[in-house]
Amino acid sequence: MSFAETARAPTLIIGYGNPSRGDDALGPAAIDAIEALIAAHPEWGAVDVVTDFQLQIEFVTDLEGRERVVIIDAAASGAEPFAFGPLVAKEDASISSHALSPASLLTVYRSFHGEDAPPCFLLAIMGYDFDLGVPLSERATHNLGAALAMLERWLGEQCARAPLPA
Repeated sequence: MSFAETARAPTLIIGYGNPSRGDDALGPAAIDAIEALIAAHPEWGAVDVVTDFQLQIEFVTDLEGRERVVIIDAAASGAEPFAFGPLVAKEDASISSHALSPASLLTVYRSFHGEDAPPCFLLAIMGYDFDLGVPLSERATHNLGAALAMLERWLGEQCARAPLPA
């Protein structure tokens, strides 16, 4: 197997949520938008994107070998239009369930790999309507746009600081 076949993109972005539950679709909607932006941002370098309904224990293998990871989810409370910041490993009640919180995922990573996860960040985009069968609300769509604009800038800054390959 060649290096190109085994190398992982330095940046991983995970968006999760249920697209059938209104603003809970913010994570997957962000991934769709980021996929469309990647070609316009060669300065980001390689970026892998993943989407799912929820964070699961299997994601510990996806984090391996990354320089940075961004996890995107809808928030029912907190800062508007979004909150963004580093994640710290923390065991909580979700660690014993089939769906993990972002902080618990990092705890499981540490247990599984015997070391801390790469730098991980949570982008929590404020949502308002999580009812089944409704589309993204207008306010959540606005918040998504603001979050994506910030993430574009942040990725550009982070990747500009990354060391060049030898």
